[in-house]
Amino acid sequence: MAECPFKKSGRHEYHCSMELTVHVIGGKWKMIILHQLERSETLRFGELKQIIPNITQKMLTQQLRELEDDGLINRVVYAVVPPKVEYSLTELGQTVIPVLQHLTKWGQQYAEIRKVDEFCEEAV
Repeated sequence: MAECPFKKSGRHEYHCSMELTVHVIGGKWKMIILHQLERSETLRFGELKQIIPNITQKMLTQQLRELEDDGLINRVVYAVVPPKVEYSLTELGQTVIPVLQHLTKWGQQYAEIRKVDEFCEEAV
C-alpha cells in the first residue's frame, strides 16, 4: 500500500485526504449540525441547541466555530439587542450533504443488519 503524501492546511498537517476529511467533518456533533442546517437552511444557536439536546453549549459553540473556520457554515450576526446570530450552510458546506446522505443510508442498513432497536428514521 502506498503511503499518502504529506500536506499542510493552515495549522494542521495531513498525510491523506481521508485524514483531512475526518478532521473537517468528524467528531460526535459536526455531521449532526450540518444535517440539521441542511434540513432547516438557517438556524439560530438556541434552535440548534434545542434540536440537539445532548450537546453542551460549550461544545456547540466550539463545533460551530470549527465548521465556520473550515468554510462549511456561515455565521451572520445581527446588530440587535438581544444579539441575534444565524447559521447556514455555505456552498462548500452544501457539497458535503450527499456524503452525509450516503452515511445515513449506510447507518440504516447497519441498524437493520445488527438489529438495532431504535434509530432515527429521517428521510435522506
